[in-house]
Amino acid sequence: MAVSLARRAFLRSGKPLASEHRPPWTGEDFVDACVRCGDCINACPEGILQKGDGGFPQIHFNHDGCTFCQECVHACDEPVFDLARDAFQWRAGIRDNCLAKAGIHCQSCQDACDTEAISFRYSVGQVPRPEVDAGSCTGCGACVAVCPQDAIDLVVPEHERVNEQTVITDKG
Repeated sequence: MAVSLARRAFLRSGKPLASEHRPPWTGEDFVDACVRCGDCINACPEGILQKGDGGFPQIHFNHDGCTFCQECVHACDEPVFDLARDAFQWRAGIRDNCLAKAGIHCQSCQDACDTEAISFRYSVGQVPRPEVDAGSCTGCGACVAVCPQDAIDLVVPEHERVNEQTVITDKG
C-alpha cells in the first residue's frame, strides 16, 4: 500500500520533511551531512533545487525535471552526494485524475519523458491510456513538471521503500 507524503505533510501543517524531497544521489544521511550552504542550489541549471524545510535544499519539479548534469554534486564540498547510488528511488505513477484516463487526449508526460518510460496503449474506440515502465523510469520529474492535471506521483517501489517514503506529489 502506498503511503502519501502529501497527506503526511498536510497532517504536519503542510511542512514536508527535508529528506522527502532531497537532491539526487543523496541518502538517509542527507540531513546530517548537509550544512545548508546553498552551493548545490546555486549550481542547479534547471532550478529544481530550492531552499526548503529548515534551509535544506529540496527538489521541486515546478517547471522542469532533473537532467542528471551532476552540477549539484560538483558544487558541494561536503560528503552529501554519492554517485554510486541511484539518483532517485522514486518512479512515476499516474493517478486517476489523468486527462487521458478521463477520455481526453493528452500525452504531455510521454512527450517530456526522454527515456520513453511513459507510453500510451491504444485500444479501438478509446483514448490511449498511459503506462509507466518502472524499469526505464529514472524519476527525473520531467513528466511531473508538464502534467496539466498534477496527475503524476513519484512513488518509491515496494522493494526499494526506505522509512516509508513512498509518494512525492507536489510540484513545490
